Amino acid sequence: MKTMRIHFIAIGGAAMHNLAMAVASKTGYVVTGSDDEIFDPARTHLQEAGLLPKETGWHPEMITPNIDAIILGMHAREDNPELVRARELGIKIYSFPEYLYEQTKDKIRIVVGGSHGKTTTTSMILYVLQHLGIETDYMVGAQIEGFERMVRLSDTAKYAVFEGDEYLTSPLDLRSKFLWYHPHIAILTGIAWDHINVFPTFPQYVETFRKFVDTIEPGGTFIYYQNDNNLQAIAAGARADITCVPYDAYEGSVPMQVFGRHNMQNLQAAYLVCQRIGIQADDFYRIISTFTGASNRLEKICETADSVAYKDFAHSPSKLRATVNAVRERYPGKKLVACMELHTFSSLMADFLPQYNGCMQEADVALVYFNPKVIEHKRLTPITAEEVRRAFGSANVEVFTDSHAMQARLRSMDYKNTALLMMTSGTFDGIDIPAFAKQLLNK
Repeated sequence: MKTMRIHFIAIGGAAMHNLAMAVASKTGYVVTGSDDEIFDPARTHLQEAGLLPKETGWHPEMITPNIDAIILGMHAREDNPELVRARELGIKIYSFPEYLYEQTKDKIRIVVGGSHGKTTTTSMILYVLQHLGIETDYMVGAQIEGFERMVRLSDTAKYAVFEGDEYLTSPLDLRSKFLWYHPHIAILTGIAWDHINVFPTFPQYVETFRKFVDTIEPGGTFIYYQNDNNLQAIAAGARADITCVPYDAYEGSVPMQVFGRHNMQNLQAAYLVCQRIGIQADDFYRIISTFTGASNRLEKICETADSVAYKDFAHSPSKLRATVNAVRERYPGKKLVACMELHTFSSLMADFLPQYNGCMQEADVALVYFNPKVIEHKRLTPITAEEVRRAFGSANVEVFTDSHAMQARLRSMDYKNTALLMMTSGTFDGIDIPAFAKQLLNK
């Protein structure tokens, strides 16, 4: 058996390092990689797997004719010296999604897309399949209880379940990642404008989801949230061979660990997927009733006699609104303190800020933080705290540009009978969020 040598350019990315570990675990594969910066948890994971580069930076001398394939991460640029060398040598170059498809093209592929809820929905499907002993390849955007990694590839699994990301594929391929997967079963959870740096108008954003539905394999299934007008239009225009299945939120009597209407929608989508592949309803609900959520998705991080704290990945307007509303509904009698960080390209763009209007109005105290240095680093037009305050449009919103000042404000509060919600795709500039929340609730 020939040894396959695979080199990862930008191995330190969240998805990339998980894919690298998945490939390295396959028999007959040798994996190398490089990156100009690698942070935890990727650094620790790669080190434990024996895949951490000896030094950071790009090393074109590593790119030799005996390498069978390159996997190119989005973090790398088109002029990356390793990429340039690989192209000179004619080595096959895969993007992350292209390689996933290549490894699973003979499997039944299930892909979950949408502007929100895709990680949780994907996690729910995988959780049920695992508990039923159904071997599955997968890629998911968060850690799930009972799963060692976020990516798995095998030679034996019948199914492949992917979280489908609409962001760009690679520096060499400016199409959405999920256009590569060609699902047999596709789910779209909803469309709410995001990634304004890639899709400068909402119609352009909607169009990439229409293209995704068009990639469904002949005779495949399209499962979509029925109360989304854009998804209704996409379903109406879908090919005649595609079976379109609408869904709403689960409203059954089985008690669940997860909460919030958005999670009941995610749960119903997961159920319809499992139903399509032959899983019985009783089995599905019995198992999913023990699902506590994916990492950083309404994850409970601290609880006292009368207070509770959660952290969540919410950063886009639709995710933020759904998460705040879910906690409010869960704890109607508690003071709700919600704190979020503007961290992504879209969230820090002045033209996009109005999308946040009213997103935190259900909170009693709402704190919004952004770091002007991040804006500078991303080479965006500066925004002001007042612009952000106006965009959110609620009198309860306080805006901070200094993490220490935000922390001081949080420390100044009384957390008796309080639900604390910390929401970010970052770290509020280096805060250990679980430890900080514990300090606040136990003052």
